[in-house]
Amino acid sequence: MKNFVQEPITLTIAVTDPSSPASGAPVRIGSFCGVAVGDVGSDGKTVVRISGVVNVAVKGVDGAGNSAVAVGDKIYYVDADTPKLSKKSTGTFFGYALGTVSTGGTSTINVLLAN
Repeated sequence: MKNFVQEPITLTIAVTDPSSPASGAPVRIGSFCGVAVGDVGSDGKTVVRISGVVNVAVKGVDGAGNSAVAVGDKIYYVDADTPKLSKKSTGTFFGYALGTVSTGGTSTINVLLAN
């Protein structure tokens, strides 16, 4: 099939973490992740994109310490960390890095959501 195009998938849902997500923030919903499209609503629900490529802050660390991020590396969401995304496999799988981050550094890169 040539030039396949799929619309991004969004859900309106109460997220697990963070408790009050802002637009553009990575979020966790149970055992899957996405990015908030808008701020949390008065009903406690957030519109969340769960597919596609997103531009988010990622830290160059893994479970053993500082570790550079390379294109194709698995990225995980860790509730207690700031920023939430890194190579720490103790978190919830978020997606695949499409950019690089230096060892111990934080950069905003494209990440392919893996839901």
